Amino acid sequence: MFKNLTLGFIGAITLTTACTSNKGYGELIFEDRFERVESQEKLDEPGNQWTTSSNKTAYGEKQVDLRDGYMHIYTHKKAWHATSVRHSFEFKDGSIGLKVKFYDEKDSIRLNFTDMGEKSVHAGHLFTVEVNPSQVKMTDLKTGIMNKKIAKARKAKKLTKEQQEMLKTKSTSFKNTLEVGKWHDVLATVKGDEVFCSVNDQLIGSFKSPGIAHDNKTLIRLLVPNKVSVDDVKIWRLN
Repeated sequence: MFKNLTLGFIGAITLTTACTSNKGYGELIFEDRFERVESQEKLDEPGNQWTTSSNKTAYGEKQVDLRDGYMHIYTHKKAWHATSVRHSFEFKDGSIGLKVKFYDEKDSIRLNFTDMGEKSVHAGHLFTVEVNPSQVKMTDLKTGIMNKKIAKARKAKKLTKEQQEMLKTKSTSFKNTLEVGKWHDVLATVKGDEVFCSVNDQLIGSFKSPGIAHDNKTLIRLLVPNKVSVDDVKIWRLN
């Protein structure tokens, strides 16, 4: 996965080798192939220091299942929020790659980059890269809708015209057709104030916004509102 991909970010890094060599990606700081077995089948037990939101958002119902060497994530019918599967890491610039399989046109996965120490935003939200069978969407949350001042004004329906226009600049999307029922390689790369997304070794697009440049990304949330399967997660740190 992730072969023969050229990204146009600063420094013109060319990624021409398999991910196992780590050239161009930086230091490999985390890897999970999910080749393990749960001790029970009633509760989430993803292992390898992954945590989930099921206790809080699904009343403890199981929403993460390890089987056949991958992690299956789904949102229980009792849940009031998309399932969140989380792992800590730390970088300013770097890449997160994974394999994902969709089962329905409604399926999607959001890579939610987070810093729980950042108090200007709700729940540490910085930015997201969302992939579904028809598009890729990138959103700056830190200086957009998750900024506490902006969120407060939105809730009170007191956004100024300037704020409303500003929020229109905080996300972008790119059409991209993916077949359901098959594995796809997804790679999100952060460099300065820009995030790039490639799917199946093809650069789909990039987005530049101030919130992306946040110095300390410390947690990745895999947010799944319906269902997906995930495998071969890797995180590389450039700095």
